[in-house]
Amino acid sequence: MPEITVSMAAGRTDEQKKGMMLDITQALVKNLGVAADAVTIQINEAPLAHKMKGGKTFVERAAEAAAAAKK
Repeated sequence: MPEITVSMAAGRTDEQKKGMMLDITQALVKNLGVAADAVTIQINEAPLAHKMKGGKTFVERAAEAAAAAKK
């Protein structure tokens, strides 16, 4: 019974998350030969202020991207 945990920054829609989970489920069914009912997927979302990459929070990175897009 495979269990998958996905960690990501918050901000995706419920539809996007459901689509991702369905795709992961189908990959496990195909590649591991398990039934879809045996697959558990959990998403752990971090607020953008609680996630950092390259020394900048995702809030800072988003603000910089928005400013660059206006130029």
